[in-house]
Amino acid sequence: MIVKSTIKIAVVFLIAVFVLIPGVVYSADWLSVNAYYKSFFTAYHQHEIESNILILDPTDFGAVSNRIRLDISANLNRNLILSTSYNFIPQIQDKLFSQTNLIPVGLNQFKYRFDDIDSRLYPSPHNKAGSFTIMQNLDRASLIIKTSPADIIIGRQPIAWGMAHVINPTDIIAPYAYEELDIEDRVGVDGVRLRAPLGFMGEMDAGIVFGEDFKDENNAMFFRLKYYCSKTDFSIILLKFRDNHMAGFNMARSIWGAGFWLEAAEVFIENENEKNFLRLSTGMDYSFSGRLYGFFEYHFNGAGFDEPRRYLNAACKTAYTQGSVYLLGKHYLIPGIVYQVTPLISVSADALTNLLDPSAYISMKGEYNVADDVYISAGMFIGVGERPEISNNNNFIPTLKLNSEFGAYPDIFFTSLKVYF
Repeated sequence: MIVKSTIKIAVVFLIAVFVLIPGVVYSADWLSVNAYYKSFFTAYHQHEIESNILILDPTDFGAVSNRIRLDISANLNRNLILSTSYNFIPQIQDKLFSQTNLIPVGLNQFKYRFDDIDSRLYPSPHNKAGSFTIMQNLDRASLIIKTSPADIIIGRQPIAWGMAHVINPTDIIAPYAYEELDIEDRVGVDGVRLRAPLGFMGEMDAGIVFGEDFKDENNAMFFRLKYYCSKTDFSIILLKFRDNHMAGFNMARSIWGAGFWLEAAEVFIENENEKNFLRLSTGMDYSFSGRLYGFFEYHFNGAGFDEPRRYLNAACKTAYTQGSVYLLGKHYLIPGIVYQVTPLISVSADALTNLLDPSAYISMKGEYNVADDVYISAGMFIGVGERPEISNNNNFIPTLKLNSEFGAYPDIFFTSLKVYF
């Protein structure tokens, strides 16, 4: 308890110091200060659920989320860098928003933090949240020690792997789901990491990531070797997370002017009642002109299910509770395009498609670079597929049945404003 309290006091002190310093030494060579403001207006439409025993109307939710992020990096000397990032997040939303599961299976991106400041500033964590809340996130707090053979990073930092464009099988520490709107900054996790260059474009990366209270059953350990050979990038990843293990492989290269990637991971489950599983993503992308870019990706999810009626069994499987798997099926195809209408306007579209349902989650987005460091965008995610239904089981208890994966997803409509300083 003393260690945790001391760390909390130190973190609050660092935030206070770094917030005050920029106004005095903003132009100092040893200090780098960056910030951005983002605002998202999001509307969610839950589709009608068919039922012969209940009347369930479509449900709509709305939310306005504002995010102010401050990134500060201080070069204490030529070998020591202190880095911190803090997010201040006021938001307004429907009261039922926090009480409703919009997505069948979600991701916990904060499971690898041994301790944290209270995520909610207002109302206090002891009170029930209402329509207006103020959240916070200390997203970075790390010390980088530079030595001739390697860099050592201690503290809260981003850790992410993978070469696939949409679904990364090897990235299970703190991945983003497909429908996440703000993926610019990977969520920080607590750990100690060593990164050493190896020859031309090669790297050795190893470390430990801490979960709640530093307990071994909550931690993760990893070793990653990256190298370049025959115009191809390769990497091998070994990971122990909780009581499970993963062996991963990445490869990326150019083939006849197109980009190609292959990423695979075999996960070995400690629970003897569950089977090990393989996840794999492979695909290609190509720039057809200076304006049009396209890609497709195939993803195999060995932890998933062949039939929609079994999807709800995912809730208790290790792959979903600990392995950062959130897709419920087995075979997926994700095509996508990006078109640069003008140098300042771009539009994009892609679709996460379950090949066995069949169902799809279609994403469309447009972005306009209004001015230097100012962007506005609008878009949507549309769930296509057979809708879920509620019926009586043998005990006359209402039971939810999923008839397709993305037919159970909500439609999401959003606008955003991004300003960088």
